[in-house]
Amino acid sequence: MKGRLSPSSLFSEEDWRMSQQVKGSLFATLGGICWGLSGSVGQYLFNVQGMDARYLTPIRLGGAGILLLLYCLVRYGAAFVVSPWRARRNRRDLLVYGLLGVTACQYLYFQTIQLSSAAVATILQDISPAIILLVSCHLAKRSPKRAEILAIVLGLTGVFLITTGGNLKSFSVSTPALVLGLLSAFTVAVYNIVPENLLKTYPIVLLQGWAFLMGSILLCVIFRPWSFHYTPNLIGYFGIAFVIVVGNILAFPLYMEGVHLIGPEKGILYGFSEPLTAAVIGVVVLHNTFTLFDGIGFFLVFLMLALISRPKKAAVKSAQSA
Repeated sequence: MKGRLSPSSLFSEEDWRMSQQVKGSLFATLGGICWGLSGSVGQYLFNVQGMDARYLTPIRLGGAGILLLLYCLVRYGAAFVVSPWRARRNRRDLLVYGLLGVTACQYLYFQTIQLSSAAVATILQDISPAIILLVSCHLAKRSPKRAEILAIVLGLTGVFLITTGGNLKSFSVSTPALVLGLLSAFTVAVYNIVPENLLKTYPIVLLQGWAFLMGSILLCVIFRPWSFHYTPNLIGYFGIAFVIVVGNILAFPLYMEGVHLIGPEKGILYGFSEPLTAAVIGVVVLHNTFTLFDGIGFFLVFLMLALISRPKKAAVKSAQSA
């Protein structure tokens, strides 16, 4: 890949690998921070600007989709840009990935923010690795291991503490927000599992471009954002541009490049910078409340991610023998 570091006479192979690890960790962390910033700006647009998720999401997807496809058109040419639609299997996978995965995730995520906060929406979405784990176990026809069961229990306990404040009689998060947030976690699982075949042939920016554009068209048909009696002011327009550029165009490539360099196991952990960023901005800037139970819940979800992202023993042995 162009621009990638390679060992040379100036650096030992160990130094080169370390630089790749540092770069990958930085990219994955920055990707998570971009998502956290975007979610917080979305919360500001909903709570202060009076915007609606049904208005913002189609615009966000459409703007990002057009820009990414234009980039791919310049870099790869028109024939390659439309090539995912030629084969029947690719068309099916792209439709499922784009509509049931990416589009549903984007809409449910912003709707959850509108009903609660960016921090709650991101932490609920971070349950997705547990869902992916259960689906993987089902497909492999095996039972979850003890560490995997513990991870799932920790994650569910963390969500319980965040949404109830430790009191079953008093939900600190509304039921619609909880349901939509957990549904968004399922959609994350969809768009992580479905495009495996597509990713072997096409760059992620092309798939994202089509997914965003498809989603924008579908949501425009469903919600008709032009029918909302709302005109953004200057800050509102800036906020829309921010969530398009930072939340869609920058965040995803940064995070995926980081995962490519350091592996998905570490990438999951560095991606936890997203809910942390959203929580800090929510407390400092948006004046959200953050209780002791919220802190414990965040920590338990992080432990869940740490357990799920541990390298498998077989992989470790093969790496050591290489």
